[in-house]
Amino acid sequence: MSDLLTLPVLPLRDTVIFPGAPSPIGAGRPGTLRAVQAASKDEEKLIFAVSQRENLDRVTAERLYTIGTVARIGQLQRVTGGVHFLLVGEYRGIALRISETSGYLQALVRKADEMMPPDPSDTAFLALLREVKERAIELGEKAGVPEEVLKQVLASAKQPGRLADLVAAYLELPFGEHQMLLETLSVEDRLRQVLLHIQRQIGVMEAQQDIKTRVAQELGDRQREMVLREQLKAIQRELGEDTGDDEVEELKKKLEELELSDETRKEVDRELGRLGRMNQESMEYQVIRTYLETVAELPWNTRSDDHLDLARAEQVLDEDHYGLQDVKDRVLEFLAVRQLRALREEETGAEEPGPSTAEAAAERTSEGAAPAEESSDEALPTEAIGVPGNEDDRISNAPILLFVGPPGVGKTSIAKSIARAVGREYVRISLGGARDEADIRGHRRTYVGAMPGRIIKGMKQAGTKNPVFLLDEVDKLGVSYQGDPASGLLEVLDPAQNDTFVDHYLGVPFDLSEVLFIATANFIQNIPGPLLDRMEVVEFTGYTEREKLGIARRYLIPRQVVENALDEEQIRFTDEAVSEVIAHYTREAGVRQLEREIGKLARKVARKIASGEVDSVALEPKMIAELLGRSKIHPEKAARDDQVGIATGMFYTPVGGDIMFVEVSTMRGKGELVLTGQLGDVMKESGRAAWSYARSHAVELGIPEERFEGRDVHIHCPAGAIPKDGPSAGITMATALVSALSGRSARHDVAMTGELTLSGRVLPIGGVKEKVLGAVRAGIHRIILPCENEADLEDLPKDVRDSLKVVAVDELGQVLAAAIRGGSYDDGRIGFRDSDSESSALTDGARN
Repeated sequence: MSDLLTLPVLPLRDTVIFPGAPSPIGAGRPGTLRAVQAASKDEEKLIFAVSQRENLDRVTAERLYTIGTVARIGQLQRVTGGVHFLLVGEYRGIALRISETSGYLQALVRKADEMMPPDPSDTAFLALLREVKERAIELGEKAGVPEEVLKQVLASAKQPGRLADLVAAYLELPFGEHQMLLETLSVEDRLRQVLLHIQRQIGVMEAQQDIKTRVAQELGDRQREMVLREQLKAIQRELGEDTGDDEVEELKKKLEELELSDETRKEVDRELGRLGRMNQESMEYQVIRTYLETVAELPWNTRSDDHLDLARAEQVLDEDHYGLQDVKDRVLEFLAVRQLRALREEETGAEEPGPSTAEAAAERTSEGAAPAEESSDEALPTEAIGVPGNEDDRISNAPILLFVGPPGVGKTSIAKSIARAVGREYVRISLGGARDEADIRGHRRTYVGAMPGRIIKGMKQAGTKNPVFLLDEVDKLGVSYQGDPASGLLEVLDPAQNDTFVDHYLGVPFDLSEVLFIATANFIQNIPGPLLDRMEVVEFTGYTEREKLGIARRYLIPRQVVENALDEEQIRFTDEAVSEVIAHYTREAGVRQLEREIGKLARKVARKIASGEVDSVALEPKMIAELLGRSKIHPEKAARDDQVGIATGMFYTPVGGDIMFVEVSTMRGKGELVLTGQLGDVMKESGRAAWSYARSHAVELGIPEERFEGRDVHIHCPAGAIPKDGPSAGITMATALVSALSGRSARHDVAMTGELTLSGRVLPIGGVKEKVLGAVRAGIHRIILPCENEADLEDLPKDVRDSLKVVAVDELGQVLAAAIRGGSYDDGRIGFRDSDSESSALTDGARN
């Protein structure tokens, strides 16, 4: 065999292969697999195994050591993602050159000659060799390897250099130390280094054994101390000097008085027994005691007495909140069902099965079971609630309410009013930003610092089994590697499961079925589907200006007057002044910004009074700008005149509705359609649909054919910095487009909304209440709506409905007739009256 060989390179990460020592190897990198494959094809199956200087996936020649081991590939097995094989080192090799070929590294390797001592029979060298063998056997025995096996393995190494390599391969050393031993060509030096590492590892193992012995002795001393303490307690009891652990006895008494289920009682008794057997100074004692204190403080059977007076409940809700009639009706319906059930039980008697449960009771009796007390749950809606105090008279499938709406409309505050109205305790937890499932379900007691989840903490805070529980900002829950808290809420908010809710910390079921859960959210689309399915959605829409004025009068102004150390005689707000603040200094669906602006006015007045400038102030509209500065809000107003190519649409935002002008202009060009104004994909599609409809119905719309030849059309929506999207601008774009192409003016006193199809049908849209209110604020009272949205007008206040003239449409011809001057629509035909000649140009329109 030649001293120079060209071999594939096997790069090793944090591993060193020694000559004479077999090593199992796993390979998965593409370059390594190609190198192994190339070596396997050779008859000798040799490969150059060399270690990497850094643990990196991509290997280059500069990142490899120069000295490695020429090894032979043994048994090779293919596995998922790579290969496993046995590598047996043959001899040391020095890489003279490493290059890349065919996707793997290849090296020109020269055999590295070992340097034997000048006289191998020298007594000092022989003593060193014997010491290495004896110490290697001692180290192996301490590691638990039989002496016979060790002697057999060491006897297989006939040469001193092979003995040093064999022992070095099995030493637990850092990667760098192994590489240094491989690069040591002097056999005597290598034996000395190996002996040094063996002695060091023997010393470490002896120190470990000494530590184990001392720890075992110390544990024995603690156990002896615990026995002596118990004996001391017995002596003190005999002498009458034992004061006892009053706190533990009190805790035990509390736990005995609780009405617990068999499963819970068994767990509590088991922990009490463990507590009594433990040393009070131990950490486990404190953990168990904290757990038992938590169990004792939970309301396992304590309930609040519900107030079933509907008149009082309605009064409380009206006192605390203005408007929100849908929510108030839902709460009053909840109480009405409860009241009827209580009256029925008084008349029929709780021990008699009701008409709807008689069959079930008879069936249970026929099976040999005694007829249990029956309630009329099945005869009432699922949200029926029993009278507190009776185990059978508890909430059955209590509704889980979800209040959805923009910020500042009263979602959180009305939950507190509901608790006051029904006479229950109120608990609120904020879920915004919660990212750990343990926030809901708690930590297991095996963790250091474990504690219950927020649900159990809230029940402990309430002190009753049937509080009103507010889960605030449920749409802001996060997801992380620690789990999904929304999934933890699934059991909490499922009436079919939450009567046996198990917190990880408690480890026993806790009944949540009597809790009235209320959740709040700003955006319903951010709530996972399974969680949303468990809740009854109650929509909170934005307030009208009239409603904001009423809220300011009843709640905001009195509160800010008191908070700013004023009284009603020192500051007075006129309705016109409050309306000025609402219209020109706030833009929101709720009233938070309005309250801040009112507070700012109150502080300005307080400063004037404190400085002696005035004794009192009556705020008028003209004074608002002086105190608050120039207006920050510039809402759109209705156009003053009819214009060609400009139509008025309506759009929805989370802070309320508004109007939007769509402008269309034609010019010489190549017949292209240009859309600008930062429009989304849906609005762009609406513009293209309107363009296609105008071209395909040009004759019916009275548009000359030459308007389409060699002319570009530009559709623009102002406020280009604001992104816009949605299908509801379809008929507005079509109206502006037809107006521009036909040269007829679009009416400035008409606002419209609706989705347009390519065939000219008008489809329904959402957000009607907010959009119409935005148009009314802008001074427009003539509205064009899809026919299917007429029912949505019932959500508007009566005074607003009375001021509107609504045109319900289901096809574009009706829209154009109502929105373009001189337009008419009769029996599927659209016509336009020329204002100059007063002649009618009525043409047949396609029936869609």
